Amino acid sequence: MAIKASDVVPFSQARSRLSEIADEVKAGAEKIITKNGESYVALIDAERLDYYHRLERERIHLLLLDEAAKGLADIEAGRVINGRTALRRLRAKRAAIV
Repeated sequence: MAIKASDVVPFSQARSRLSEIADEVKAGAEKIITKNGESYVALIDAERLDYYHRLERERIHLLLLDEAAKGLADIEAGRVINGRTALRRLRAKRAAIV
């Protein structure tokens, strides 16, 4: 959804018209509240916010599944090392940087 000029509301105006603005948001609009001419906060419907949070959780789960699949592929291909060896290599790299 594109933000229109009418969806940008100065903080002082938002304070005096909060009920009206909230009704517009509930009807589907998203509002950007500005303070001193800069974007400050966004006002969106609570259900839409919940939907955005669910999408973010799903994206995180997909990323974790992708990383797990890569790890399993590394194991199948034999691209693994002992944990102690990995820690020793990391410590050696850190020591070389300092």
